[in-house]
Amino acid sequence: MSPRLELALQNGLSLSLPLSVICPVPGHDLSVLPQGAQVVQPFKPFHDHFAAQGFDTVPETDGPCQDAIVFLPRAKALARAMIHLASSRARGVVVIDGAKTDGVDSILKDVRKRTSVEGPLSKAHGKIFWFQADTQTFADWAAPKTQMVDGYHTAPGVFSADGIDPASAMLLNALPAKLGPHVADLGAGWGYLTAEILERDTVKSVHLVEADNLALNCARINASDPKARFYWADAVTWTAPEPIDTVVMNPPFHTSRSADPTLGQGFIIAAARNLTRNGTLWMVANRHLPYETTLNEQFTQVNEVAGNNRFKVFQATRPRR
Repeated sequence: MSPRLELALQNGLSLSLPLSVICPVPGHDLSVLPQGAQVVQPFKPFHDHFAAQGFDTVPETDGPCQDAIVFLPRAKALARAMIHLASSRARGVVVIDGAKTDGVDSILKDVRKRTSVEGPLSKAHGKIFWFQADTQTFADWAAPKTQMVDGYHTAPGVFSADGIDPASAMLLNALPAKLGPHVADLGAGWGYLTAEILERDTVKSVHLVEADNLALNCARINASDPKARFYWADAVTWTAPEPIDTVVMNPPFHTSRSADPTLGQGFIIAAARNLTRNGTLWMVANRHLPYETTLNEQFTQVNEVAGNNRFKVFQATRPRR
């Protein structure tokens, strides 16, 4: 539901088309908005959710709009970049809607230092407020055009934006020198594993599958080898265009604050479905996540080949059909 948005519309907020709605999630009910609003959502499963509801849905946009709504993410740098984007594109008002757990109070305090706000209104453990758009007010909040970390391009808000993820580094160290010729990197993020795997002589293709369009744009730069093929897709439902010999993955385990092991379990099932009969899965996971049962259900042989008190690396071979 979006109780705060409905409350704001009942208390003086007026919205006009073209209206840009930035990063809502499936829990947000947008039925109170004017018909014809455009949803900007770079995460493929959420993008598809709103597209199925009939919204004009895009992964990114920089075109002008009259008004804009920003649903705050947890990452503060990304939240600021989204507010800058909305304020520089809109001609009318920019609406900010966020939960307390997503830092709305801090954002409200920062915005008030720069411009006058209307509202704020409190409901459902969060706040909503709005202000007049201006192209210069939040100019210093713009996402950097280039963000380099450890020699790789990243971006605010993507997973492991501030450095190489230690679990992925452990997985890379556990991989054998020779991999199968056709590899899939499921949930590939900004392309760390793919970039390194492309250096191996035995590899003929790497299919990089990532649901976050922001991360995928970084991966296109980090893994620019012609052998790399990029898919903006949900790895759980993705189907490879050719037989896959090796799958590597460091699957996500939450889309909110709560851990959800079913995400990783879905990745395991997808890996088994896309691998050849003699194919191999190489997977890293947090130590506490219960993936062993699913691995043994989907593969004939499963071994933990590396790990520490934080992570575990599995090699699983010969998927069951």
